[in-house]
Amino acid sequence: MMPPTGTMLNKPVLVESLIVFTIALCVHSTVWDRFSWCAIALAIQAFYIQFKWDNLLQLGSAVFQFRTTANSGLLPACMAIPLLGIVMKERCSMAGIVYFERFGIVVACTGMAIALFLSVIAIGITKPVPTNTCILSGIAGSLIIYTMKQSLSVSEVIEVLEVLLIFVYLSMILLYLLPRCFTPGEALLILTGISFVLNQLIKRSLNVVEGRGDPVHFFLLVVVVGIVLLGIFFTALFFFMDSGTWISSMFFYTMTAVLGLGVVMPWLYRLIRRNPLFWFFQFLSQTQTRVYLLAYWTLLATAACTVVLYQNTKRSSGSKKHQASTITRKYFHFIVVATYIPGLIHDRQLLYVAAVVCLAVLILLEYIRYFRIKPFGQMLRHLLSLFLDERDSGPLILTHIYLLLGMSLPVWLFPRPCAPKGTLAGAAALVPYSGVLAVGVGDSVASIFGSTVGEIKWPGTKKTFEGTMTAIFAQIITVAIILIFDSTVDLNASYSWILVSVSLVSILEAYTTQVDNLLLPLYLQILLMA
Repeated sequence: MMPPTGTMLNKPVLVESLIVFTIALCVHSTVWDRFSWCAIALAIQAFYIQFKWDNLLQLGSAVFQFRTTANSGLLPACMAIPLLGIVMKERCSMAGIVYFERFGIVVACTGMAIALFLSVIAIGITKPVPTNTCILSGIAGSLIIYTMKQSLSVSEVIEVLEVLLIFVYLSMILLYLLPRCFTPGEALLILTGISFVLNQLIKRSLNVVEGRGDPVHFFLLVVVVGIVLLGIFFTALFFFMDSGTWISSMFFYTMTAVLGLGVVMPWLYRLIRRNPLFWFFQFLSQTQTRVYLLAYWTLLATAACTVVLYQNTKRSSGSKKHQASTITRKYFHFIVVATYIPGLIHDRQLLYVAAVVCLAVLILLEYIRYFRIKPFGQMLRHLLSLFLDERDSGPLILTHIYLLLGMSLPVWLFPRPCAPKGTLAGAAALVPYSGVLAVGVGDSVASIFGSTVGEIKWPGTKKTFEGTMTAIFAQIITVAIILIFDSTVDLNASYSWILVSVSLVSILEAYTTQVDNLLLPLYLQILLMA
């Protein structure tokens, strides 16, 4: 059952797979239960299916058009969601929070079900049919289905099937509308996340109980679903009309306001039982600390805009081929680090809401740029084209959105009631900082030092040994600084686990061709939660 000879020689993919296997084994060395066998079986079959997808991409036989500058990335993507569900289940079980423990099981099972679905697609369109891979996928699928039967109630099975159904429909819509924007692995992560959010919103809307649920969580669900539906609506609409005219632009702004005030606001009101605008402004001004943080973040946003304008001024006065350097692009990483660390230390709920608002704003600006909505569309195209890299090969520019997601996902995904307190916390106390460590510090330092002083390259990649080692050292220094300023962090005796986690994720950064802003924080969060 060896992969095809031509792909076997792709050493970076093999090393990336080995790192993912190592992370999975590290997690299951601390969390071993019936799901561990499923996760290991899933990892083995995903390893083989990844090569099938890579061959399909090379031959141009995939159902949709994917990003061609990377491999399929199916193994790291297939493992991320099940592992996240497993560690969430274990953490919430230890905290005695049954609701989130069951939710972790649903997340793990859904991740496995979606991975199996992609395996079936790959096997179905591969000619001739790969017999050995079919047998392996059948064994893994049987084990996963049996475990799901033993672990899930009827209502939870229905929830898994609902998310899978939403995933299938979203895949057909978004991958058709957005060619070359994702690899199969990136599409799996993003579409699974959106499917979960949509399913949770529908579920909670149908079972509203006054006084139950955090308005902050409802805010995330409604805003994400609203902004995605807005994009699908305008994409369908502008198939039939020119989006670059003033009439279309006025229609865009009018319909955005109508959908916001006529759909999103009433939906949020139904969930939180309060006027959303009053709740939002009251939330922002609740304490003096929040006002100071908002003022500070406004200054940082102004600084980021200044960097964009200054770099474009240099392009205007210089060569037309001028592109922002790696170091220049990493300025934004450091600005985001300076944004998130004070929020994590002083007011995580405010950071949670602010990140949701920023995500909505960035996606809305990308709609304006993509559809050339007047008067800002063409200007945004000109300003942002300076910061493109090889990952922005499709019609959308997503790198800055991935950066925000990578920093925010650890804040959004970890259930606060399950957070261990005091000396019991250990490495888990750093979970909200996963994005800051992996992307804000590690990825930035690796890129800067690797491109300036790096000489020894990792085999088969452009990344350097010096960049990776410097990234690990920088993350350890950042952990020490967090310990000084955040009194809620008590690592106890978990320093060796933190070093292993940071090292594995940094080496993964050196070998992965996927969007590291999205992948690295998830894996660091998984390891720290374990």
